[in-house]
Amino acid sequence: MNNIIWEYSITRFNYLGLFLMKGKTSCNVSATESKKRSPARKKDINKRLLSLFFIFEREREMGASVSVPERSVHQFTVKDSSGKDVNLSIYQGKVLLLVNVASKCGFTESNYTQLTELYRKYKDQGFEILAFPCNQFLYQEPGTSQEAHEFACTRFQAEYPVFQKVRVNGQNAAPLYKFLKASKPTFLGSRIKWNFTKFLVSKDGIVIDRYGTMATPLSIEVCIHSLPIQIVLSYTIICDVGFMFCG
Repeated sequence: MNNIIWEYSITRFNYLGLFLMKGKTSCNVSATESKKRSPARKKDINKRLLSLFFIFEREREMGASVSVPERSVHQFTVKDSSGKDVNLSIYQGKVLLLVNVASKCGFTESNYTQLTELYRKYKDQGFEILAFPCNQFLYQEPGTSQEAHEFACTRFQAEYPVFQKVRVNGQNAAPLYKFLKASKPTFLGSRIKWNFTKFLVSKDGIVIDRYGTMATPLSIEVCIHSLPIQIVLSYTIICDVGFMFCG
């Protein structure tokens, strides 16, 4: 129950950050408006801001990178949607894009559509997408692993593998995601902030870059295309700003 309450609190805080960034609420108050506020009202506002600060600091602390012994994605074994083991070493020599997906998210349509387009364009050039359904963000992947797989394949003609549902945050996070987050934390910590966070992995299984929800699959196409030539290329400069831009 505590984990559920905590995840809900973080989600609300993330939404507030996005709300402020979009200019829906202004922190700039005129001198006249400020004088109208009672001392009790000002105290309440300061208390709320302080609470948000502590939530932010706690999220940074909980999202801190965890040391993991593995050095490559290829060292992990995951389960497919039917529960069978899949050793990721079978993807050696391929550029990978790992994504935590959800079927009932506001970003589902755009991300799944572009993932399909991206995969069809580069699948014959040593590129693979690995999708991991996750229900940790406002319960937006409520069905079974097989239902998530069927949704992606039926509605969006996904030809890439959709694996068993996983947790990406917390003590029970999948070992693979602990490794991904430790390899590429953000300035807000390593915690995954929302659905459709993407990790770009080299042919050697090394995590090259991390992209938040707002970075669409097609926006990182240039990085994927150039990876076989220049592995160290980093394309996304827009990440790490608020919960949507910071995976």
